[in-house]
Amino acid sequence: MTSDASVLLKACAFPPAATSVSLAVSGGPDSLGLLLLAVAGGLTIDVHHVDHHARVTSGGDARFVEELCRTLAVPCVVHDVEVHSGANFEARARAERRRVLPDGALTGHTMDDLVETVLLNMMRGAGVDGLSPMVNDPTKPLRGLRRSDLHDFVEASGYVARHDESNDDMAFRRNRVRHQLLPLMCEVAERDVVPVIARQAGVLFEERSWIDALSVSDATLALSEADCRQLRLWPRARLRRWLRRQLGALDDVHERHPPSAAEVERALAVVVGDVVATELSGGRRLARRDQRLVLEDGSTTLTMHG
Repeated sequence: MTSDASVLLKACAFPPAATSVSLAVSGGPDSLGLLLLAVAGGLTIDVHHVDHHARVTSGGDARFVEELCRTLAVPCVVHDVEVHSGANFEARARAERRRVLPDGALTGHTMDDLVETVLLNMMRGAGVDGLSPMVNDPTKPLRGLRRSDLHDFVEASGYVARHDESNDDMAFRRNRVRHQLLPLMCEVAERDVVPVIARQAGVLFEERSWIDALSVSDATLALSEADCRQLRLWPRARLRRWLRRQLGALDDVHERHPPSAAEVERALAVVVGDVVATELSGGRRLARRDQRLVLEDGSTTLTMHG
C-alpha cells in the first residue's frame, strides 16, 4: 500500500497531462481519490456532482464537493435531480446521472468495483460481455487500482471523504457481494480473489474483442435482412451472439439489456424451424415468414438493426 500519487498514477489509465476531462465526484472516497489523482496527473479538470436528494445528507455532500473544488481551484457544477425511493432505485438514479453528466465523464470505479460487477452479472446469467465489464473503458481510469490503496491515499491527503450510508445497506445486492460474498470467496480460496477475477475479466475481454473482430460483418446484418437458410449454417455460438445483439431491449429507464438465455434459445428454435414464432420480453414476438425474421411489438412490426 502507498500514499504516493506518482506510484498510484502508474496503475491508472488517465489520458496525458493537460488533457481536458470531466469528473463525476460524489464526495465519497473513491471519487475524491479520482479528483486528487487527476490533479496530481496534471489534467485540466471540471467537476460534476449529482445531487439525487435521496438522503438527508446529500446537500452536505454537494457543499463538500463545491468547497473542495474551490480549494483546488477546479470548476464545479452541481446537478440537482429528483430520484424518489422505491423499486429499481439504483437503475433510475444511474439513468439520471447519465442524463445530466457530460459524455465521457470519468468515474472512480476501482478494480474491486469491476470484480463486484462481474459477480453480479454472473448471478444474473451474463455471457462473455457481462463477465468482462469496464475493461479498457476510458471512463474508468482507476480500474487497475485496489479500493483499499485508493482509500489510503485519500486518508493520507488530509481530506475527509463523505460517507454514503446506503453503501452499508444490505438490502442492496452489490453491498452483500462486497461485504459478504467476496470475503467468503477469499476465505475459501485462501487468497485475495479480486486480482484473480480481474485478470480473468481481462482475458475474456481480449477473447471477446477477437470474436467481435471475426464477426464484424454480422453486426451490420439487420434482423429483417437475414435469411434463415443461411443462418442455419452458422455455428451455434455465432448465431447465439448475433441474436443476443439483435434482440436487446430498452427497459423503463432506457438501459439496454440483452435477451435472457431462455429467450435466445426460443429465438434459435424459430431460426432453425422448430417453431414459427416465439414470445419475447416487453410484449414482443419474433416470427419467421418466408425464411425471414420479423420482430413485432404488439401490432407494430419493428425493423431491427445490429
